[in-house]
Amino acid sequence: MANITAGMVKELRDKTGAGMMDCKAALNEVEGDIEAAIDWLRKKGLAKAAKKAGRVAAEGLIGLAVSGTEGVVVEVNSETDFVARNEQFQQLVRGIAAVALATADDVEAVKAAAYPAGGTVTDAINSAVATIGEHMALRRSKKLGVSAGVIGSYVHGSVGEGLGKIGVLVALESTGKQDELAALGRQIAMHIAAASPQGLDAASIDADVVAREKAILAEKAQASGKPANVVEKIVESGLKTFFKEVTLVEQAFIHDPSKTVAQAVKESEGKVGAPIKLAGFVRFGLGEGVEKQESDFAAEVAAAAGV
Repeated sequence: MANITAGMVKELRDKTGAGMMDCKAALNEVEGDIEAAIDWLRKKGLAKAAKKAGRVAAEGLIGLAVSGTEGVVVEVNSETDFVARNEQFQQLVRGIAAVALATADDVEAVKAAAYPAGGTVTDAINSAVATIGEHMALRRSKKLGVSAGVIGSYVHGSVGEGLGKIGVLVALESTGKQDELAALGRQIAMHIAAASPQGLDAASIDADVVAREKAILAEKAQASGKPANVVEKIVESGLKTFFKEVTLVEQAFIHDPSKTVAQAVKESEGKVGAPIKLAGFVRFGLGEGVEKQESDFAAEVAAAAGV
């Protein structure tokens, strides 16, 4: 039997909102596997979907740069939040974003690209590490572009121009009025920052994610004794609800919840004066999916003092 710690129970409770004893039981059932425990709780009707954004975040900054019909978002991590407020680190992140905008859409290519102050991006990071005294790393970089239209952008938790805790780009393809498109693009980018969609539409959601959701819906329906034909309808209905929650085009628009994002885009075509295609988006939240080891500060002080 797996050794189930209090920390594991707390992590599962934070991610699901389920009761402590239910979390402990779930972990015992699945030999301590957190993701499997989340599914176990959901099948029992004791938890909602895993809150991926609730994972402990790494520190650092998200950097964003837009020029014409192209934009890029980068994530540069550091060990502490203090570094994010350091002017040298902020300048480094801005510089990396500028380089990434002019480089192939590949994080390794960005690391190897020339940095304006000399050397490569990797050299610039290493130099900052030596000066500031903390480990730093370019974790990811993603570009977005359109042939005609605008790249809308938004930075949440901003600490400076193009820098913050969440960075969003959204691609709107259109030959319409640029100012109207830009205003719409910012509104949608703000929506994405708040609603955190998993994909543009149903077709863009990972097949494994959809299969997992179907399995959970089916098992819950079967557990209630429903016949096969009813289970199938319940799963179909559940998936429709799921897609409304996780796909950008079907989410209720935060600026007007009476309509979906897709409807808001369609209605904006009159102002823009041309058809609009919502072509894609990028959303980087600082430290998404990165587990940071938490320390007991009091215990560390006691240990250092030999208590």
